[in-house]
Amino acid sequence: MENNDNKGYRGAALSILNKFDVSVWNDVEIETTDGVFSGIVLPRSETADDRHIVLKLITGYNIGIEVDTIQGFTSYGSKEAHYKIPEKEFPYDPIKPNVVLLGTGGTIASRLDYRTGAVIPAFSPGELYGAVPELADVCNLKTIKLYGVFSENITPEHWAGTAKAIKREVENGAQGIVIGHGTDTMHYTAAALSFMIRQTPVPIVMVGSQRSSDRPSSDAALNLINATWTAGYSDIAEVLVCMFGPTSDEYALLHRGTRVRKMHSSYRSTFRTIGDTPVARLANGEIHMIKNDLRKRCPKTPLEIDTVFDDRIAIVYYYPNMKPDIIDSLVDNGYKGIVIAGTGLGHVNKPLYPSLKRAIKEGVHIYMTVETLWGYVQMYVYDTGRDIMELGVVPGANMLPEVAYVKLGWVLGHTHDREKVAEMMLTPYAGEITEREAVDGYLIMQGGLPEMEKFLKEVHV
Repeated sequence: MENNDNKGYRGAALSILNKFDVSVWNDVEIETTDGVFSGIVLPRSETADDRHIVLKLITGYNIGIEVDTIQGFTSYGSKEAHYKIPEKEFPYDPIKPNVVLLGTGGTIASRLDYRTGAVIPAFSPGELYGAVPELADVCNLKTIKLYGVFSENITPEHWAGTAKAIKREVENGAQGIVIGHGTDTMHYTAAALSFMIRQTPVPIVMVGSQRSSDRPSSDAALNLINATWTAGYSDIAEVLVCMFGPTSDEYALLHRGTRVRKMHSSYRSTFRTIGDTPVARLANGEIHMIKNDLRKRCPKTPLEIDTVFDDRIAIVYYYPNMKPDIIDSLVDNGYKGIVIAGTGLGHVNKPLYPSLKRAIKEGVHIYMTVETLWGYVQMYVYDTGRDIMELGVVPGANMLPEVAYVKLGWVLGHTHDREKVAEMMLTPYAGEITEREAVDGYLIMQGGLPEMEKFLKEVHV
């Protein structure tokens, strides 16, 4: 008799479940040609293939078992999961700081709907309290859902809207702001807010998670706890990114919004400060400062925003044998700013020169960064760099390519006067340009951390 309770399963996978009278949520032992596996049969994403049974192991991890390897099932009953996150009233404590969490679509606390593959977010204060009860020990939490988009769909309009929401909530008494954001483009948004928010009396902390909350290795809860603690108690009045420091949960790092970049597709410690050291290390509710040149929390400071932005800009990563039509197409399509991530000290090939010259003649502003990410543009060293500057391409110091891209759009929102644009682009507004790199900034991990301090005592750099 066919079982109709096998959500998402079809074809060969559904047939073998029906053959052994097994349903989704059954606690089973599966005999296969590769060994015996025990766990709970999970729903299958409706868009997935029909060749695997998905099993949640006792460890909490999920595996897919190929149907052709299955020899038999033993069922021990059912343990159906419920998608709704338990909701509890978030307690108010007049002694604790008032923190506002703005949601943009990132799933900082969530559960997975295995049938559709979609993530069901926890977002109301009650849901977050049910998912991460430790938050009540940190602050009084208010949540506002600004957007519900994947981070790759974030646009300058979202950046400006987020800046305006931050201003409104700070003026309403928020003592710290947390922004839940997808990790893929978090560094772009962090840079944009660093320029759009000219000054702030309170910390503005961006946070996300690399692994969803249904996984034992999820970083969601701890990241959220660390971010709300930073927003409520730290003395740093800047735009920061708060995420795992090492791959373990030993501590979090606070990164300046214009020096941070996502550097790994799946590591929990994916965010790294580039060309500098992190702002601080956070562990067990204690903050250990690494940098001191920071803006300080000051309740009397008015929050000022400047959200203009010209989105007719592009980043071009140079590669060998790049053709000039790449530049020409941007000019032909009305782009007004181009950031190039060049090789070495800031170079491109000679075939691009006529197109670069044409672009600049037609009013396009072109800035050079380095695709190495670490290091400075030094276009005076070789003839190639000097020739490119003669065309009108401007060296971008040690701005990261993505930061230079965001900054150029923000600057062009103010002016298209060539001299004024150059003046603004080369003026550091939020730590995006530094006089020098920290001596230990390029080392594995990050400078100013326990493992690096031990390394520097043992090895001369």
